[in-house]
Amino acid sequence: MSGLAVSLRARLAGFELDVDWEIGDELAVLFGPSGAGKSLTLRMIAGLTRPGRGRIVAGGRVLLDTAAGIDLPPQQRSVGFVFQDLALFPHMSVEENVGYGGHGLPAGERGERAASLIRRFGLDGLQRRRPGEISGGQRQRVALARAMLRRPSLLLLDEPFSALDLPLRRELGWLLREIQRTEAVPVVLVTHDPDEARALAHRVIHYDHGNALTTDPASRRVTMPAVAG
Repeated sequence: MSGLAVSLRARLAGFELDVDWEIGDELAVLFGPSGAGKSLTLRMIAGLTRPGRGRIVAGGRVLLDTAAGIDLPPQQRSVGFVFQDLALFPHMSVEENVGYGGHGLPAGERGERAASLIRRFGLDGLQRRRPGEISGGQRQRVALARAMLRRPSLLLLDEPFSALDLPLRRELGWLLREIQRTEAVPVVLVTHDPDEARALAHRVIHYDHGNALTTDPASRRVTMPAVAG
């Protein structure tokens, strides 16, 4: 069984999340205004925040089932996560940042995988540089390479391209589509940009006020809700 199935219920600081959705091995966008629960959903899928009730199944593997007492810790969920601020280590080189995603792998395997991803993501020649010495787009590529190092069964991205200009966002968006195609894993991207949602997604999941309103093929029209949450 492939894909990702999510059912979550939570109440946090006066905010209520109540969502149910399912995707296959495709690139899905969680689309909607700020504060709608998109990033919170990603954190719950990754195991960084626990819902009051819920069930998450990825690739046929149960990551969370509160009714059955199942709640795998983040390190056991095989999830790659790219945060909005990228969370790169400023004192580490590009090579070290990418390799950091492979803790627990044998040193030889980790080094070979890191070198392969550095080449694949166009970072050759930058291995010894630190994040402050490379461009914003190159930092995005480092974060993606690090997230993919352990061959995760699921890739989550929380608005990683929001600070970039449009041409670079498009370039990295198509790189993300290529990653999804070649790795054949579900990819979930958070955005509140309708153009980005329309351009990248195989499927769009609309969020508003803590609810997943609809799940539409990306070919359908993507519009912002009338009232921001």
